[in-house]
Amino acid sequence: MNLLVVGGGGREHALCWKLAQSPRLTRLVAAPGNPGMARHAACVAVSVDDHDGVVRLAERERADLVVVGPEVPLVAGLADRLRDKGFAVFGPGARAAAIEGSKAFSKDLMARHGIPTARFDTFDDPARARRFCRELGTPLVIKTDGLAAGKGAMICRTLPEADDAIAACMERRDFGVAGARVIVEEFLHGDEVSFFALVSGRRAVPLAAAEDHKAVFDGDRGPNTGGMGAFTPVFGFDAAMRERVMTTIVEPTIAALADEGAPYSGVLFVQLMLTADGPKIVEFNCRFGDPECQAILAPMDADLLPLLDAVARGAPLPAPEPATRAAVCVVVASGGYPGRYPTGVPIDGIDEAERVPGVVVFHAGTALRDGRSVTAGGRVLGVTATADGVPAAIEAAYAAAARIRFDGMHYRRDIGRRKAAQEAS
Repeated sequence: MNLLVVGGGGREHALCWKLAQSPRLTRLVAAPGNPGMARHAACVAVSVDDHDGVVRLAERERADLVVVGPEVPLVAGLADRLRDKGFAVFGPGARAAAIEGSKAFSKDLMARHGIPTARFDTFDDPARARRFCRELGTPLVIKTDGLAAGKGAMICRTLPEADDAIAACMERRDFGVAGARVIVEEFLHGDEVSFFALVSGRRAVPLAAAEDHKAVFDGDRGPNTGGMGAFTPVFGFDAAMRERVMTTIVEPTIAALADEGAPYSGVLFVQLMLTADGPKIVEFNCRFGDPECQAILAPMDADLLPLLDAVARGAPLPAPEPATRAAVCVVVASGGYPGRYPTGVPIDGIDEAERVPGVVVFHAGTALRDGRSVTAGGRVLGVTATADGVPAAIEAAYAAAARIRFDGMHYRRDIGRRKAAQEAS
Protein backbone atom coordinates (compact mmCIF):
# COMPACT_ATOMS: atom_id res chain seq x y z
CA MET A 1 0.00 0.00 0.00
CA ASN A 2 1.03 3.59 -0.69
CA LEU A 3 0.49 5.76 2.40
CA LEU A 4 0.45 9.51 2.93
CA VAL A 5 0.74 10.79 6.52
CA VAL A 6 -0.21 14.43 6.99
CA GLY A 7 1.63 16.25 9.78
CA GLY A 8 5.09 16.98 11.08
CA GLY A 9 5.13 16.53 14.85
CA GLY A 10 5.94 13.87 17.41
CA ARG A 11 2.59 12.15 16.95
CA GLU A 12 3.15 11.84 13.21
CA HIS A 13 6.71 10.60 13.70
CA ALA A 14 5.35 7.84 15.94
CA LEU A 15 2.71 6.98 13.34
CA CYS A 16 5.30 6.80 10.54
CA TRP A 17 7.66 4.74 12.72
CA LYS A 18 4.91 2.22 13.43
CA LEU A 19 3.41 2.14 9.93
CA ALA A 20 6.87 1.61 8.41
CA GLN A 21 7.03 -1.74 10.22
CA SER A 22 4.03 -3.13 8.31
CA PRO A 23 4.70 -5.80 5.69
CA ARG A 24 1.79 -4.33 3.72
CA LEU A 25 3.58 -1.01 3.18
CA THR A 26 4.93 -0.21 -0.28
CA ARG A 27 5.70 3.52 0.00
CA LEU A 28 5.35 6.03 2.83
CA VAL A 29 5.21 9.79 2.26
CA ALA A 30 4.88 12.49 4.94
CA ALA A 31 3.71 16.07 4.46
CA PRO A 32 5.54 18.06 5.63
CA GLY A 33 7.30 15.55 7.91
CA ASN A 34 10.37 16.29 10.00
CA PRO A 35 13.98 15.07 10.19
CA GLY A 36 13.03 12.10 12.37
CA MET A 37 10.22 11.07 10.06
CA ALA A 38 12.66 11.18 7.12
CA ARG A 39 14.17 7.94 8.45
CA HIS A 40 10.91 6.17 7.60
CA ALA A 41 9.18 8.27 4.95
CA ALA A 42 9.81 10.53 1.99
CA CYS A 43 9.13 14.02 3.36
CA VAL A 44 7.51 16.57 1.05
CA ALA A 45 7.29 20.24 2.03
CA VAL A 46 3.52 20.63 1.88
CA SER A 47 1.88 22.39 4.82
CA VAL A 48 -1.01 20.75 6.66
CA ASP A 49 -2.94 23.98 5.99
CA ASP A 50 -2.43 23.73 2.23
CA HIS A 51 -5.40 21.48 1.48
CA ASP A 52 -5.04 21.86 -2.28
CA GLY A 53 -1.38 20.91 -2.00
CA VAL A 54 -2.18 17.84 0.11
CA VAL A 55 -4.79 16.70 -2.41
CA ARG A 56 -2.35 17.15 -5.29
CA LEU A 57 0.31 15.20 -3.37
CA ALA A 58 -2.12 12.36 -2.66
CA GLU A 59 -3.00 12.24 -6.36
CA ARG A 60 0.63 12.29 -7.43
CA GLU A 61 1.56 9.53 -4.99
CA ARG A 62 -1.56 7.49 -5.80
CA ALA A 63 -2.13 7.13 -2.08
CA ASP A 64 -4.13 4.07 -1.08
CA LEU A 65 -4.62 5.55 2.39
CA VAL A 66 -4.20 9.06 3.80
CA VAL A 67 -3.70 9.43 7.56
CA VAL A 68 -4.36 12.96 8.84
CA GLY A 69 -2.53 13.45 12.14
CA PRO A 70 -3.23 16.93 13.56
CA GLU A 71 -6.55 18.34 14.69
CA VAL A 72 -6.38 21.68 12.85
CA PRO A 73 -6.68 20.29 9.29
CA LEU A 74 -9.33 17.80 10.43
CA VAL A 75 -11.47 20.55 11.95
CA ALA A 76 -10.93 22.60 8.77
CA GLY A 77 -12.27 19.78 6.57
CA LEU A 78 -9.18 18.24 4.97
CA ALA A 79 -10.56 14.71 5.33
CA ASP A 80 -13.73 15.80 3.50
CA ARG A 81 -11.69 17.27 0.65
CA LEU A 82 -9.70 14.07 0.26
CA ARG A 83 -12.77 11.83 0.44
CA ASP A 84 -14.47 13.96 -2.20
CA LYS A 85 -11.50 13.11 -4.45
CA GLY A 86 -12.00 9.39 -3.83
CA PHE A 87 -9.25 8.74 -1.27
CA ALA A 88 -9.56 6.43 1.73
CA VAL A 89 -8.89 8.67 4.74
CA PHE A 90 -8.18 7.94 8.38
CA GLY A 91 -9.63 10.92 10.21
CA PRO A 92 -13.08 12.42 10.73
CA GLY A 93 -14.78 14.95 8.50
CA ALA A 94 -15.28 18.51 9.69
CA ARG A 95 -18.77 17.95 11.15
CA ALA A 96 -17.57 15.07 13.33
CA ALA A 97 -14.24 16.76 14.13
CA ALA A 98 -16.24 19.58 15.72
CA ILE A 99 -16.27 17.32 18.77
CA GLU A 100 -12.80 18.79 19.36
CA GLY A 101 -13.01 21.96 17.28
CA SER A 102 -15.82 23.39 19.42
CA LYS A 103 -16.06 22.49 23.09
CA ALA A 104 -19.52 24.10 23.13
CA PHE A 105 -20.67 21.68 20.42
CA SER A 106 -19.13 18.77 22.29
CA LYS A 107 -20.64 19.68 25.66
CA ASP A 108 -24.06 20.33 24.14
CA LEU A 109 -23.91 16.92 22.41
CA MET A 110 -23.14 15.27 25.74
CA ALA A 111 -25.95 17.14 27.46
CA ARG A 112 -28.48 16.18 24.78
CA HIS A 113 -27.58 12.50 24.92
CA GLY A 114 -26.92 12.00 28.63
CA ILE A 115 -23.20 11.30 28.28
CA PRO A 116 -21.51 11.80 31.67
CA THR A 117 -19.49 15.01 31.99
CA ALA A 118 -18.97 17.93 34.37
CA ARG A 119 -21.67 20.50 35.08
CA PHE A 120 -21.07 23.42 32.70
CA ASP A 121 -22.38 26.43 30.84
CA THR A 122 -21.21 28.31 27.76
CA PHE A 123 -20.71 32.08 27.55
CA ASP A 124 -19.85 34.79 25.06
CA ASP A 125 -20.29 37.55 27.66
CA PRO A 126 -17.57 37.88 30.34
CA ALA A 127 -19.88 39.34 32.99
CA ARG A 128 -22.28 36.39 32.72
CA ALA A 129 -19.34 33.97 32.80
CA ARG A 130 -18.07 35.57 36.01
CA ARG A 131 -21.50 35.35 37.63
CA PHE A 132 -21.69 31.64 36.82
CA CYS A 133 -18.24 31.12 38.38
CA ARG A 134 -19.61 32.47 41.64
CA GLU A 135 -22.64 30.22 41.37
CA LEU A 136 -20.49 27.17 40.64
CA GLY A 137 -17.78 27.85 43.21
CA THR A 138 -14.10 27.00 43.07
CA PRO A 139 -12.12 25.11 42.02
CA LEU A 140 -13.45 25.28 38.48
CA VAL A 141 -12.19 25.10 34.92
CA ILE A 142 -12.32 27.75 32.18
CA LYS A 143 -11.95 26.42 28.62
CA THR A 144 -11.72 28.14 25.28
CA ASP A 145 -14.41 26.98 22.87
CA GLY A 146 -11.98 26.68 19.96
CA LEU A 147 -8.61 25.03 19.41
CA ALA A 148 -5.75 26.38 21.52
CA ALA A 149 -2.92 23.86 20.96
CA GLY A 150 -3.66 22.01 24.20
CA LYS A 151 -3.37 25.19 26.31
CA GLY A 152 -6.99 26.32 26.38
CA ALA A 153 -8.02 24.71 29.68
CA MET A 154 -7.27 26.71 32.83
CA ILE A 155 -7.80 25.27 36.29
CA CYS A 156 -8.86 28.09 38.60
CA ARG A 157 -8.62 27.51 42.33
CA THR A 158 -9.85 30.98 43.33
CA LEU A 159 -12.40 33.41 41.90
CA PRO A 160 -9.69 36.01 41.07
CA GLU A 161 -7.94 33.31 39.02
CA ALA A 162 -11.22 32.58 37.24
CA ASP A 163 -11.78 36.28 36.56
CA ASP A 164 -8.31 36.56 35.07
CA ALA A 165 -8.78 33.44 32.92
CA ILE A 166 -12.01 34.91 31.53
CA ALA A 167 -10.21 38.19 30.85
CA ALA A 168 -7.39 36.32 29.08
CA CYS A 169 -9.87 34.57 26.82
CA MET A 170 -12.59 37.13 26.18
CA GLU A 171 -11.06 40.55 26.86
CA ARG A 172 -7.32 40.33 26.19
CA ARG A 173 -7.94 37.70 23.47
CA ASP A 174 -4.77 35.79 24.40
CA PHE A 175 -6.15 32.81 22.45
CA GLY A 176 -7.51 34.78 19.50
CA VAL A 177 -10.91 33.76 18.16
CA ALA A 178 -10.66 30.42 20.02
CA GLY A 179 -11.37 32.23 23.29
CA ALA A 180 -14.20 34.49 22.11
CA ARG A 181 -16.57 31.97 23.70
CA VAL A 182 -15.74 30.02 26.86
CA ILE A 183 -17.02 27.03 28.76
CA VAL A 184 -17.09 27.27 32.55
CA GLU A 185 -17.33 23.88 34.20
CA GLU A 186 -16.99 22.22 37.56
CA PHE A 187 -13.65 20.77 38.54
CA LEU A 188 -13.79 16.97 38.50
CA HIS A 189 -11.87 15.05 41.15
CA GLY A 190 -10.21 11.72 40.35
CA ASP A 191 -7.57 10.17 38.12
CA GLU A 192 -7.33 11.47 34.57
CA VAL A 193 -6.89 8.97 31.74
CA SER A 194 -6.45 9.34 27.98
CA PHE A 195 -8.42 6.58 26.27
CA PHE A 196 -8.33 5.84 22.55
CA ALA A 197 -10.85 3.93 20.45
CA LEU A 198 -10.90 3.23 16.72
CA VAL A 199 -14.25 4.29 15.25
CA SER A 200 -15.91 3.69 11.91
CA GLY A 201 -19.47 5.01 11.85
CA ARG A 202 -21.41 3.10 14.50
CA ARG A 203 -18.65 0.56 15.15
CA ALA A 204 -15.84 1.05 17.66
CA VAL A 205 -13.09 -1.02 19.24
CA PRO A 206 -10.83 -0.05 22.16
CA LEU A 207 -7.21 0.64 21.31
CA ALA A 208 -5.25 1.71 24.41
CA ALA A 209 -5.13 4.03 27.41
CA ALA A 210 -2.35 6.27 28.67
CA GLU A 211 -1.83 8.97 31.27
CA ASP A 212 -0.60 12.39 30.18
CA HIS A 213 1.22 15.07 32.20
CA LYS A 214 0.06 18.52 31.08
CA ALA A 215 1.70 20.93 33.53
CA VAL A 216 5.18 22.11 32.59
CA PHE A 217 6.92 21.45 35.93
CA ASP A 218 7.31 18.49 38.29
CA GLY A 219 4.46 17.90 40.69
CA ASP A 220 1.92 19.23 38.16
CA ARG A 221 3.03 22.81 38.78
CA GLY A 222 3.05 25.68 36.33
CA PRO A 223 1.00 26.40 33.21
CA ASN A 224 -0.49 23.72 31.01
CA THR A 225 1.38 22.64 27.90
CA GLY A 226 0.59 20.41 24.94
CA GLY A 227 1.87 17.54 27.10
CA MET A 228 5.21 16.92 28.85
CA GLY A 229 5.08 13.13 28.96
CA ALA A 230 2.90 10.05 29.12
CA PHE A 231 2.95 6.42 30.17
CA THR A 232 1.01 3.22 29.57
CA PRO A 233 -0.54 1.03 30.93
CA VAL A 234 -2.54 3.10 33.39
CA PHE A 235 -2.73 1.54 36.84
CA GLY A 236 -6.34 0.74 37.78
CA PHE A 237 -7.69 1.11 34.25
CA ASP A 238 -8.54 -2.57 33.81
CA ALA A 239 -10.65 -4.53 31.33
CA ALA A 240 -13.83 -3.88 33.29
CA MET A 241 -13.27 -0.11 33.27
CA ARG A 242 -12.39 -0.20 29.56
CA GLU A 243 -15.70 -1.96 28.83
CA ARG A 244 -17.59 0.52 31.02
CA VAL A 245 -16.11 3.44 29.10
CA MET A 246 -16.96 1.82 25.77
CA THR A 247 -20.60 1.15 26.73
CA THR A 248 -21.39 4.36 28.66
CA ILE A 249 -19.30 6.90 26.73
CA VAL A 250 -17.80 5.83 23.40
CA GLU A 251 -20.74 3.93 21.92
CA PRO A 252 -23.39 6.51 22.91
CA THR A 253 -21.19 9.32 21.57
CA ILE A 254 -20.59 7.82 18.15
CA ALA A 255 -24.28 6.85 17.91
CA ALA A 256 -25.22 10.45 18.74
CA LEU A 257 -22.90 11.80 16.06
CA ALA A 258 -24.23 9.37 13.47
CA ASP A 259 -27.84 10.16 14.40
CA GLU A 260 -27.13 13.87 13.99
CA GLY A 261 -25.62 13.45 10.53
CA ALA A 262 -21.94 13.53 11.50
CA PRO A 263 -20.71 9.90 11.40
CA TYR A 264 -17.24 9.53 12.89
CA SER A 265 -14.28 7.82 11.21
CA GLY A 266 -10.86 7.76 12.82
CA VAL A 267 -9.50 7.57 16.33
CA LEU A 268 -11.60 9.04 19.12
CA PHE A 269 -9.48 10.41 21.96
CA VAL A 270 -11.51 10.41 25.16
CA GLN A 271 -10.07 12.43 28.02
CA LEU A 272 -11.60 10.87 31.11
CA MET A 273 -11.77 11.62 34.79
CA LEU A 274 -12.33 8.50 36.88
CA THR A 275 -14.48 10.05 39.59
CA ALA A 276 -16.16 8.48 42.61
CA ASP A 277 -19.36 8.49 40.52
CA GLY A 278 -17.73 6.70 37.60
CA PRO A 279 -15.91 7.81 34.45
CA LYS A 280 -16.82 11.27 33.14
CA ILE A 281 -15.71 13.17 30.05
CA VAL A 282 -13.16 15.94 30.45
CA GLU A 283 -13.17 16.51 26.69
CA PHE A 284 -13.04 14.72 23.36
CA ASN A 285 -10.32 15.02 20.73
CA CYS A 286 -10.54 13.95 17.10
CA ARG A 287 -7.00 12.55 16.72
CA PHE A 288 -4.26 10.70 18.55
CA GLY A 289 -2.86 12.51 21.56
CA ASP A 290 0.65 13.89 21.62
CA PRO A 291 2.63 12.54 23.52
CA GLU A 292 0.18 9.70 24.30
CA CYS A 293 0.52 8.44 20.71
CA GLN A 294 4.22 7.86 21.21
CA ALA A 295 3.61 5.92 24.41
CA ILE A 296 0.81 3.68 23.10
CA LEU A 297 2.38 2.86 19.72
CA ALA A 298 5.84 2.02 21.05
CA PRO A 299 4.78 -1.23 22.80
CA MET A 300 1.98 -2.16 20.37
CA ASP A 301 2.39 -5.65 18.92
CA ALA A 302 -0.37 -5.35 16.29
CA ASP A 303 0.21 -4.17 12.73
CA LEU A 304 -1.23 -0.65 12.73
CA LEU A 305 -1.69 -0.28 8.97
CA PRO A 306 -4.59 -2.73 8.45
CA LEU A 307 -6.36 -1.26 11.49
CA LEU A 308 -6.26 2.27 10.11
CA ASP A 309 -7.16 1.02 6.64
CA ALA A 310 -10.21 -0.87 7.97
CA VAL A 311 -11.43 2.30 9.70
CA ALA A 312 -10.94 4.38 6.55
CA ARG A 313 -12.84 1.92 4.36
CA GLY A 314 -15.62 1.09 6.78
CA ALA A 315 -14.49 -2.55 6.90
CA PRO A 316 -14.95 -4.82 9.93
CA LEU A 317 -12.76 -3.63 12.80
CA PRO A 318 -10.65 -6.27 14.54
CA ALA A 319 -9.95 -5.41 18.18
CA PRO A 320 -6.17 -5.38 18.66
CA GLU A 321 -4.78 -7.32 21.59
CA PRO A 322 -3.63 -5.06 24.45
CA ALA A 323 0.11 -4.47 24.56
CA THR A 324 2.00 -6.75 26.92
CA ARG A 325 4.77 -4.24 27.68
CA ALA A 326 4.85 -0.77 29.22
CA ALA A 327 6.08 2.48 27.70
CA VAL A 328 7.02 5.94 28.95
CA CYS A 329 7.49 9.08 26.85
CA VAL A 330 9.43 12.04 28.29
CA VAL A 331 9.13 15.29 26.33
CA VAL A 332 12.29 17.39 26.06
CA ALA A 333 11.31 21.04 25.56
CA SER A 334 12.93 24.32 24.55
CA GLY A 335 13.89 26.86 27.19
CA GLY A 336 10.94 29.13 27.91
CA TYR A 337 8.26 26.70 26.70
CA PRO A 338 5.23 26.96 26.99
CA GLY A 339 5.97 30.69 26.72
CA ARG A 340 8.34 32.30 24.24
CA TYR A 341 11.30 30.15 23.25
CA PRO A 342 14.25 30.33 20.83
CA THR A 343 14.64 28.12 17.77
CA GLY A 344 17.65 27.01 15.77
CA VAL A 345 19.50 25.78 18.88
CA PRO A 346 21.90 22.89 18.02
CA ILE A 347 20.96 19.50 19.51
CA ASP A 348 23.44 16.80 20.51
CA GLY A 349 23.04 13.29 21.82
CA ILE A 350 20.02 11.91 19.96
CA ASP A 351 21.96 8.94 18.60
CA GLU A 352 23.44 8.33 22.04
CA ALA A 353 19.98 8.35 23.60
CA GLU A 354 18.75 5.71 21.16
CA ARG A 355 21.56 3.37 22.21
CA VAL A 356 19.73 2.83 25.50
CA PRO A 357 17.90 -0.52 25.09
CA GLY A 358 14.22 -0.13 24.27
CA VAL A 359 14.44 3.59 23.47
CA VAL A 360 13.31 5.46 20.37
CA VAL A 361 13.49 9.26 20.15
CA PHE A 362 10.56 10.81 18.30
CA HIS A 363 11.13 14.22 16.72
CA ALA A 364 8.46 16.81 17.51
CA GLY A 365 10.03 20.22 16.87
CA THR A 366 13.33 19.76 15.05
CA ALA A 367 14.90 20.87 11.78
CA LEU A 368 18.15 20.26 9.93
CA ARG A 369 20.63 23.12 9.48
CA ASP A 370 23.89 22.39 7.68
CA GLY A 371 23.32 18.71 8.35
CA ARG A 372 22.86 19.18 12.09
CA SER A 373 19.69 18.80 14.18
CA VAL A 374 18.42 22.07 15.66
CA THR A 375 15.34 23.02 17.63
CA ALA A 376 12.28 24.20 15.67
CA GLY A 377 9.50 24.17 18.25
CA GLY A 378 8.54 24.25 21.91
CA ARG A 379 8.30 20.51 22.40
CA VAL A 380 11.43 19.25 20.67
CA LEU A 381 11.79 15.50 21.28
CA GLY A 382 9.77 12.64 22.77
CA VAL A 383 12.17 10.20 24.43
CA THR A 384 10.19 6.96 24.54
CA ALA A 385 11.19 3.74 26.26
CA THR A 386 9.51 0.32 26.20
CA ALA A 387 10.13 -2.21 28.97
CA ASP A 388 8.49 -5.02 30.93
CA GLY A 389 6.92 -2.60 33.42
CA VAL A 390 6.41 1.12 33.95
CA PRO A 391 9.25 1.49 36.52
CA ALA A 392 11.79 -0.05 34.12
CA ALA A 393 10.49 2.08 31.24
CA ILE A 394 10.81 5.21 33.41
CA GLU A 395 14.44 4.48 34.19
CA ALA A 396 15.30 3.76 30.55
CA ALA A 397 13.57 6.92 29.31
CA TYR A 398 15.41 9.10 31.81
CA ALA A 399 18.75 7.42 31.14
CA ALA A 400 18.24 8.28 27.47
CA ALA A 401 17.01 11.85 28.09
CA ALA A 402 20.16 12.53 30.13
CA ARG A 403 22.25 11.94 26.99
CA ILE A 404 20.53 14.71 25.02
CA ARG A 405 21.96 18.21 25.20
CA PHE A 406 20.96 21.65 23.92
CA ASP A 407 21.01 25.08 25.50
CA GLY A 408 17.96 25.80 27.63
CA MET A 409 16.47 22.32 27.38
CA HIS A 410 14.16 21.18 30.15
CA TYR A 411 11.96 18.23 30.93
CA ARG A 412 9.91 16.92 33.81
CA ARG A 413 11.71 14.43 36.05
CA ASP A 414 8.58 12.77 37.44
CA ILE A 415 6.73 11.31 34.45
CA GLY A 416 4.92 8.22 35.72
CA ARG A 417 6.80 8.12 39.02
CA ARG A 418 3.87 8.93 41.31
CA LYS A 419 1.69 6.19 39.81
CA ALA A 420 4.60 3.73 39.79
CA ALA A 421 5.14 4.41 43.48
CA GLN A 422 1.43 3.91 44.20
CA GLU A 423 1.45 0.61 42.34
CA ALA A 424 4.55 -0.57 44.19
CA SER A 425 2.96 0.21 47.55
